[in-house]
Amino acid sequence: MYRTKTCGELRLSDAGKVVTLAGWVQRIRKMGVLTFVDLRDRYGITQLVFNENENKELFDKANSLGREYVIQATGKVNERSSKNEKIDTGEIEIIVSELNVLNESLVPPFTIEENTDGGDDLRMKYRYLDLRRANVRRNLELRHKMCIAIRQFLDSKGFLEIETRCLWVPLPREQEILLFLRV
Repeated sequence: MYRTKTCGELRLSDAGKVVTLAGWVQRIRKMGVLTFVDLRDRYGITQLVFNENENKELFDKANSLGREYVIQATGKVNERSSKNEKIDTGEIEIIVSELNVLNESLVPPFTIEENTDGGDDLRMKYRYLDLRRANVRRNLELRHKMCIAIRQFLDSKGFLEIETRCLWVPLPREQEILLFLRV
């Protein structure tokens, strides 16, 4: 199974459950025999914990991860000893028992965070990375919801949505014009 939960939906009430998460590595913190990995997907961030004393091989595998690696982790949901009030999943962590690297990544040219260190030119050059940032994602979700609301409103008024390649001006083949016609 690819994943059983998303990174943003686990809460303290899920403590004790075994879950599988998948996403991008946001940040890695190495603290002695523990390694903490912040795993991010479009729904949020969840902290993964790797303990050298419990599983040395898994611990070494976690220490070889890089930013923006795509991973899948299975483990038990546990209450965090030091809670993080800044994120929705800040009361829990995942004690990882299995780790799969789905895709490795080169170090990105800028951090994929709210306050990024990349300038506009750099972020536009690597737009596919910039789209992973939370504030950009929220704007895309808002645009998506607005388009759905407009389409539903026009549909309720009897309009049809018709796609055509060229109705009144020549366009590149990849573009299409959306027209609403009332029947």
